[in-house]
Amino acid sequence: MKLKTLSLALLTTLFLVSCGGDKKEKIPTPATPKKEVIADPMQDKGIGPVTSLTLEAIDQTLVDSGLAIFKAKCKACHRVNKRFIGPSPKGIMARRSPEWIMNMILNPDQMVKENAAARQLLAEYSAPMANQNLTHEEARAVLEYFRTLN
Repeated sequence: MKLKTLSLALLTTLFLVSCGGDKKEKIPTPATPKKEVIADPMQDKGIGPVTSLTLEAIDQTLVDSGLAIFKAKCKACHRVNKRFIGPSPKGIMARRSPEWIMNMILNPDQMVKENAAARQLLAEYSAPMANQNLTHEEARAVLEYFRTLN
């Protein structure tokens, strides 16, 4: 009988210890990043030197210059008609503001750090936009070329 009582006491003790309530060890888990909400991408001007840009009629001279720059500097990562290392520029004028596009071209490092849309693109494509060190005029020519890609 003494053995039964001792066994029962031991089992009860083990049960109580194993049910320690709040004293359970919590295993740390990595935080799930929140998806940032972008209210209206056409109102997002991005981070960089371009704060305002007025577009007028398409300038064919700028388009031709922009195409040449795109072929020389951008084609390694971007394809006009399909997804590649980076997104296709086709239809970008309907997805992003002209200022955002210019700032992404001119200031990709800071854009990825501080702009929600740029961070989402980095997460989607897993490759940061390379800074090609284009001048403002060269970036504007590339933007003019993009305007023809509907």
